[in-house]
Amino acid sequence: MALTKDEIRTTYPLPVYNYKVEIDGKAVAFSEVSGLSMAYETSTYVESPTSGVGPRRMYMPSQRKSATITMKKGMVAGVSVPALFGWISSIQLNRVDKKDIYVRLCDESGATVVSWKVINAFPTKLDAPTFTANSNDVAIESMELMADGVVVEPA
Repeated sequence: MALTKDEIRTTYPLPVYNYKVEIDGKAVAFSEVSGLSMAYETSTYVESPTSGVGPRRMYMPSQRKSATITMKKGMVAGVSVPALFGWISSIQLNRVDKKDIYVRLCDESGATVVSWKVINAFPTKLDAPTFTANSNDVAIESMELMADGVVVEPA
């Protein structure tokens, strides 16, 4: 039996290629975003046994780990270098410009289904493209960011 368009929309997973990235409310085109993870450090507590043999170990969550986000994009003449290079070069002046970044997964109509908010992100690394004389691949620059955390916001 064939599925209807509405059944497919509500039961099939969304493809990962339909997303958009916003930095300071402005859309920026990235070809890849990774590292949107949430994790916690753990603390170990050792209790002396009241009865039985050996100590009892308990593991509890503690501080939230910071997130390391990697974003890659194709270089565009006159656009790429000022935007990303300007952001990371401002760190040399001891001015850390932290920004909130939204990565929004969209449906086929372009409407946001779920968003990942990267809180207080700042650049820690900017990689230039790999240059190869015998290749015709797109020049891809990569930026690594450190952030306070990631929050998932449903639409």
